[in-house]
Amino acid sequence: MHMKAKDPAGTESQVVDPSRRHLLSAAGKGLAGAALGGLTAGAPGPSRAAESRPVRWGFVGTGSIANWMADVLQSAPSATLAAVSSRRMASAEAFADKFDVGKAFDSWAEITAWDGVDAIYVATPTSVREEISIAAANAGKHVLAEKPFASLESVQRIVAACRANNVAFMDGTHFVHHPRTVSIQSRMIDQVGAPWSVDSAFQFSLPDRSNIRYNPNLEPMGAIGDAGWYNMRAAVEFLTPGAALQASSTFLRRDEETGAAIGGSGILVFDGGATSTWNCGFDSGPVIMDLRISGAVGSINIDDFLGQDPDDSAKYLYRKGGWDPGAVRESIRIESALSGAALMFEDFAAAVADATLREQWTAATERTQALLDAAWQSALQHDQA
Repeated sequence: MHMKAKDPAGTESQVVDPSRRHLLSAAGKGLAGAALGGLTAGAPGPSRAAESRPVRWGFVGTGSIANWMADVLQSAPSATLAAVSSRRMASAEAFADKFDVGKAFDSWAEITAWDGVDAIYVATPTSVREEISIAAANAGKHVLAEKPFASLESVQRIVAACRANNVAFMDGTHFVHHPRTVSIQSRMIDQVGAPWSVDSAFQFSLPDRSNIRYNPNLEPMGAIGDAGWYNMRAAVEFLTPGAALQASSTFLRRDEETGAAIGGSGILVFDGGATSTWNCGFDSGPVIMDLRISGAVGSINIDDFLGQDPDDSAKYLYRKGGWDPGAVRESIRIESALSGAALMFEDFAAAVADATLREQWTAATERTQALLDAAWQSALQHDQA
């Protein structure tokens, strides 16, 4: 069911009933598979069939992202937080007290070995992410890892360990789990046509040089890995055809004091001429999360593609036509009972029970990291020129 209304600006608004989620999911998966010539590189779409009991989570790391995710997890029906670990016991205990977690460890080796958790969330610097993820998989634990990864080869080693131990693997990209993503994918051909351009920007202010993102030893790619990951994932979800990447050109902005990559911009060019231009960085005044998808039929614009409204709904603007009276300018709102981050835990629970879903999420991670690697290598070449 659709409902239409006028927003305050007079733009026609359409609300998609959340009861259509599974219909949209099926359509989205079909489109993604067709676009990639058999490789489902985008998100598989919502499938919330969780196990009979919630997945018991162990968090490795107590930083800001882990705190945020612990808060989010409380709204996910298929998840419960059972344990936490940190390099310092005081940090682990403070985190445990804050979120009412039953067990605290001062070693990731102990939490991954403990039989009181089913899955490990790896919220650590990139430099140690692979080691902990593989150890968790070898201990029979499912793995949700923050991103980026050190390289595509690193992702593939993690995936190999997860497959060998029959456990699920997923990266921590949350916007792909919100039903807005699947809604756009399912209506892409009708609304946009074959997309030939995805333009994205993720920029915000992070002036604190004590943050690990300013440490090239812990986060070698800096802003390109941390923020640019989302630019690459936008290309995977909304553009990437089965055609190979033809070229990548990236330009960096580095912090003079630390040498960290604090921003960058670039373009990805694919077979057939489709392109993705992108900007990311820690050196922006306002928070910018813009996305535009363009095709021969129409365009889709989002000014918060990584977020959603306070009620967990999310909007996008659909435009078709030019200056003629029949031009379309429609604001479409997608309702959701949970945030994209909370739905990530629900989708993870579904992947625990369904090996097919695991492979679809894995393909999306590998494709994203491959694009990120290409962008980073291009940046280094420009640095040396």
